[in-house]
Amino acid sequence: MSEIGFGTWAWGNKLLWGYSPNHDDQLLKETFNAAIESGLNFIDTADSYGTGALDGRSEKLLGKYIHTLPKGKKESITVATKLAPYPWRLGRKGYYKAFFASKERLQNKLDRVQLHWSTSRYAPWQEALLIDGLCDLYEEGLFSEIGVSNMGPLRLKWMHNRLKERGIPLKSIQIQFSLLSPQPNISKAILKVCKDLNIELLAYSPLALGILAIPPCKTSTPKTLLRRSIFNRIIPSTNDLREGLQKIAINHKASQVQVALNWCRSHGTKPIPGIRTPNHARDIGKACKWKLSNSEKLLLDNLSNNTRVRMPNNPFQSD
Repeated sequence: MSEIGFGTWAWGNKLLWGYSPNHDDQLLKETFNAAIESGLNFIDTADSYGTGALDGRSEKLLGKYIHTLPKGKKESITVATKLAPYPWRLGRKGYYKAFFASKERLQNKLDRVQLHWSTSRYAPWQEALLIDGLCDLYEEGLFSEIGVSNMGPLRLKWMHNRLKERGIPLKSIQIQFSLLSPQPNISKAILKVCKDLNIELLAYSPLALGILAIPPCKTSTPKTLLRRSIFNRIIPSTNDLREGLQKIAINHKASQVQVALNWCRSHGTKPIPGIRTPNHARDIGKACKWKLSNSEKLLLDNLSNNTRVRMPNNPFQSD
């Protein structure tokens, strides 16, 4: 299994990314094929990646592209989706309709199902019943792995123990993890729990919305107001960090993207950056071919610790 995967969040957000069907669907198909050819065989998606008129668009496109793969190649990849704990998804069977809809959109290629975020802060009883229902589906053999997302160390331990009581392993947790993670101390605590309990940590947003790919002394102007606001707040304080990324990239004849992803790998996580173009997919695949030295890791650790302005915290992240 590759130590780097990829996510398909952008595939389902036409309004945010300005996609036009047909033309951009072909581009995404080429991007998918480039990712698979580059050895990226873990794919993360979600039933909420595409809402309203774009209902389930990310899963639909992914299912269509996977269907065209040769059987051997199809079996070599792991497809993980996340089911959102919307307020109307209640009770032990609250996920059933969503699960079977995702499975259909993915054309039955669904290996791991994940709770998209924790409801422990506002409806812990909802989360408990939803995860029990996922365990029921797991025990029926309808998928092979269970994961969670956006949980802190305390809730992660609780979730691990709840599954353990039924003899079911908790395969993974997703958290925002990068050189600009909003709460690095909490990330470290989660990493320790994962190591102690043999849980895989999937690092989403490992490039901090692409900020870590921007060369030093440069800036970028995203299309959306929200991203422009984040970039304007963070970029000025990250020049030293991006200089460090560029220096290491030059030494390895690599990109800053590859360096940032390998920093995540050096901490024992599997980064799952979003991909939107074939070149992006191929660049990410190259990051699997090399690793940071101990001194390079230490340099980036220090630069990260000294960067005070960081990414915004996910409001759904639990304790």
